[in-house]
Amino acid sequence: MSILLDGKTRVLVQGITGRVGQAQTKWMLEYGTNIVAGVTPGKGGEEVEGVPVYNTVAQAVAERGAEASVFFVPPAAVKGAALETIDAGIRLIVVVTEHVPVHDAMEIKARAAGRGVWLLGPTSPGIITPGEAKMGIMPGNMFQPGRIGVISRSGTLAYEIGVDLAAAGLGQSTAIGMGADPAPFTSLSELLRLFDADPGTDLVITVGEVGGTQEEHAARFIAEKMTKPVVAYVAGHSVPEGKRMGHAGAIVHGEMGTTRSKISAFQKAGVDVAMYPVDVVKLVQKKLGKSFQTR
Repeated sequence: MSILLDGKTRVLVQGITGRVGQAQTKWMLEYGTNIVAGVTPGKGGEEVEGVPVYNTVAQAVAERGAEASVFFVPPAAVKGAALETIDAGIRLIVVVTEHVPVHDAMEIKARAAGRGVWLLGPTSPGIITPGEAKMGIMPGNMFQPGRIGVISRSGTLAYEIGVDLAAAGLGQSTAIGMGADPAPFTSLSELLRLFDADPGTDLVITVGEVGGTQEEHAARFIAEKMTKPVVAYVAGHSVPEGKRMGHAGAIVHGEMGTTRSKISAFQKAGVDVAMYPVDVVKLVQKKLGKSFQTR
C-alpha cells in the first residue's frame, strides 16, 4: 500500500518544456511514473519524452485524465498555475519550486481548502512510492519498497534516511518531502494521519529541523491520535537563535521552534528521537521488534 501516489496515478508535469522540467520528466518516466501530459502555456501541441503538451490544465484533465500535478515553474508563476490546477480538479499537487512568496502560498492553501486537494511544498523534493512512481526530484535509487512511512522537511535528509533504511533491509511504503518553507501547504500532522490509516505502513519516521512549530504540533497529534509507532530525527542542534539556516523555514524566534523544544515535545509524546541520522535505523529496528512481538 501507499499514500497519495501509486503506479496508476495519472501525472501531469507543469513547466514540462523547461530545462529542469524536461530532465525530471525523463527520470520520472524511467522510474515508472504514469505521466500522461505536460502543460506549458503557448507550447500546446509539442511533445516531451513522448508526453503530449497542452496549454492549460483543463485540457490535460479533459483529454488525458490527469489527476496529479508536479510543478517545475518559476516562483512568480506558481500562484496562477496552482489556482488553475485546483480549479481543474487535480487532487494532488507537488510544488518543487523554491522562493514562492508566503502570501501566494497562503492564497493557494485557502483556495484548496475543502476541495479534497493535497498540496506538498513549496520547496518540496516530492513524493515517492518506491518501486511504483515518483513525483519531483527524489532519487529513486535511494529508496526501496517496504512498510515504513517517511515524512521529511529536508530533501537531502530524506534521501539519507532512505539509503540507511534500504541498507538495513527496511523499505518504505511512501516517502514525502513536505516542503521547507515557513508556510507549508500541508502540516506534518495531516500527513501522519494518512500514514496512520494506511494498512501498508507499520511505522512512520519524521525528519524535522530547526524553525517553525510543525514538530511541536505533530507531537500533540501523536500523543492524542496516532496508533502506530513514530521515530523522529530533528536537525539543527547547534543553530543560534535568530539565524536562518539554509532556507526560509529554518529560523528560530524565542523558545518555540528550537531543536530542544521539538525533541522535548516528541519525547513527552512517547516518540523515540535519534541524536544523529545514522541512529534512526536502530530506533526503527527497536520499535518494529517490539511491535512484531505483540502480534
